[in-house]
Amino acid sequence: MGLNGITSAASVYGSTKTNQTKSKDTTGKAVTDSNQETPSAVYEKSADEGTKKVVYKQDTATISQLKADAEKRTRQLRNLVEKMLLKQGQTFDESTMYQLLREGKVPVDEETAAQAKADIAEDGYWGVNQTSDRLVSFAKALTGGDPDKIDEMIDAVKKGFEQATKTWGGELPDICKQTLDTTMKKLDEWKKSAAGQDSAAEK
Repeated sequence: MGLNGITSAASVYGSTKTNQTKSKDTTGKAVTDSNQETPSAVYEKSADEGTKKVVYKQDTATISQLKADAEKRTRQLRNLVEKMLLKQGQTFDESTMYQLLREGKVPVDEETAAQAKADIAEDGYWGVNQTSDRLVSFAKALTGGDPDKIDEMIDAVKKGFEQATKTWGGELPDICKQTLDTTMKKLDEWKKSAAGQDSAAEK
């Protein structure tokens, strides 16, 4: 599962322009560095000089990094599937490709099968843990960690999985359901943690 489910919510919080710097690697080639930290929450003085309010800001560097990584890995996966179908002399469009995958009609060589198993393993890139972590990290970066936006992120993730189900053309594989459940649990933990911090601050 990619990040498409909650990237659509980005427009609600504004654009995600990232400040990047360029350096050179050991070969002298220019390299772009987008790992700069963007403060997600800052304190500003309110009208009452004796109090401060928290202003949450998007972590644009993290957003850009997560999106770029997800797009790259998704493209690699899609290219792999397309190559397997072309080897078999099959013509296909997106809906046909998903149908063939759903029905298990795409013969896979041993090397590809081994890589796929590693990718969806418990700690693999497309596994439940890493995928749910990326979704939660994206939600936090997108909102700047604003606890008031958690429910919006929960709804956005749910809508993302609904869209994925429509694109897939049928019931999603179990690993997707497990990923959704785990993501919901982690978002709920974030919500509870934020509520606990608010209660402690009020005392």
